[in-house]
Amino acid sequence: MIRYAPLLAALLLAGCSTGIAERLDTRQNAGPCPPVGALYDSARYVSFVGDEIIYPNIEYTGEIIDARLYCRYIEDDPLSAEIEVEFAFGKGPAAISDEHVYPYYVAVIRRSGKVLAKEYFSVKADFDGGQLDGKTELINRITIPRADESISGSNFEVIVGFDLTEEQLEYNRAGRRFRMDAGQ
Repeated sequence: MIRYAPLLAALLLAGCSTGIAERLDTRQNAGPCPPVGALYDSARYVSFVGDEIIYPNIEYTGEIIDARLYCRYIEDDPLSAEIEVEFAFGKGPAAISDEHVYPYYVAVIRRSGKVLAKEYFSVKADFDGGQLDGKTELINRITIPRADESISGSNFEVIVGFDLTEEQLEYNRAGRRFRMDAGQ
């Protein structure tokens, strides 16, 4: 019986693998995926209570840590892509809730800067009594338009960022920042 074990194992594996190998698309992409990144001005989120911009007035902070894009070329169809966005969140001394919803966007732009599409999303942080939280969000419905199969994904960019108020944008553009994991 032991003498036939390798033959039996090979037959079982061959029977299992025929369906799996046919279902996987292992072809190389016809071109590069568009670059993805967080826009500097909107990669950080800080909300304050009151008019003074000081540490005791911080409600919540957030930061986009990383963004990764995976795409697939299929003939002359638009590129279908999914994006993973990694977030870090902080709860400040002025926060009154253990959870906070952070609005963010994903935009597809031409390399020239023209916005082709922009969608808004939200991610909820649950601090569960602590001050820090983190989360990775997967968005699997990004469509990148192409006129035909000669148009490469490198002609486009995908940008992510928090949907901020004018005051929050001004704060970020001034280069100021508070990070909850860095203390005061």
